[in-house]
Amino acid sequence: MSDATPAPGEETSADFDAMTRDIAEVPAVEVIVTVAVNLMSAAAVKLGLTEEGAAHKDLDEARKLVHALAGLLDASTTEISSFHAAPLKDGLKSLQLAFREASLVADEPGQGPGEKYTGPVFG
Repeated sequence: MSDATPAPGEETSADFDAMTRDIAEVPAVEVIVTVAVNLMSAAAVKLGLTEEGAAHKDLDEARKLVHALAGLLDASTTEISSFHAAPLKDGLKSLQLAFREASLVADEPGQGPGEKYTGPVFG
């Protein structure tokens, strides 16, 4: 086959190989922190904490994202340093408090999003 035209699927295979090499070079702590920050950002949007505010507010979706973030942090805190874990835990608590504030019907203490992992969150 000539260099000018890749075979069908060849380009996709090369892209996948490059992504695999890139991922292989990234330390696990960076992957965990990146996922946590993405969950935090998405939760903030769903809580209406962005400039658009209520346009994207969806507390059901926010609950799922905050709960997933809490689970990730609970599972990974011992695997990442406190240097990384402390700000993520602070961000989680802020999101949990924002959720409690945004909810029309308050969850019982310990029943809010992620509180299964963190324990009750109070302001």
